[in-house]
Amino acid sequence: MTEVLNQSALVIPQLIVGLGNPEPKYDQTRHNIGFAAIDALARALQISISENRKFQGQFGEGLAPKGGKIRLLKPLTYMNRSGQSVQSVTSWYKLPSESVLVIYDDMDLPLGKTRLRLSGSAGGHNGMKSIISHLNSQNFSRLRIGIGKPKGAANDDNAETVSHVLGKFSATESKLMNQVLDFVVDCVELTFKQGVEKAMNRCNSWTPDS
Repeated sequence: MTEVLNQSALVIPQLIVGLGNPEPKYDQTRHNIGFAAIDALARALQISISENRKFQGQFGEGLAPKGGKIRLLKPLTYMNRSGQSVQSVTSWYKLPSESVLVIYDDMDLPLGKTRLRLSGSAGGHNGMKSIISHLNSQNFSRLRIGIGKPKGAANDDNAETVSHVLGKFSATESKLMNQVLDFVVDCVELTFKQGVEKAMNRCNSWTPDS
């Protein structure tokens, strides 16, 4: 009986959202790793994404590895208003919040570490605060990508924090993050095949090569 219940509760993402800021000056910054993840997924899944004014973002749709419909979204509303774009897509396609998977940066995780969860709070991330507010729910999956903390900065040093998240990866860090993005694609594809809960085992135990 338990197995039947678990099977019926399988969470398969239908909308993958990557968070970031739209201007060229934000390209390749730590805060835009969510955008980079969507670009990597679009290449791997051969989904073309382009600006969609109705959804206030770059959007594309195609088929997941097991044949289900999958949609990719990069909100162009700026980070703090990401929820507007996400809500416009979920409302248009009548998607439940549980079908959403959000990919974004996390300073509380070491550089390159990944964490997949079925639900949770915003954890101080403004993009996530906006999505939770607009969906009126914390009940959606999220894949956090560690960007690490600025070296030697005090926890309350806001200027240092902003400089860190809006800064670009070093050459060494970029090489590492390319490896991480390849893994993120594998991880997301695993959620299509096995559901988010099973994929968590693999995605949360992986460590990038040093």
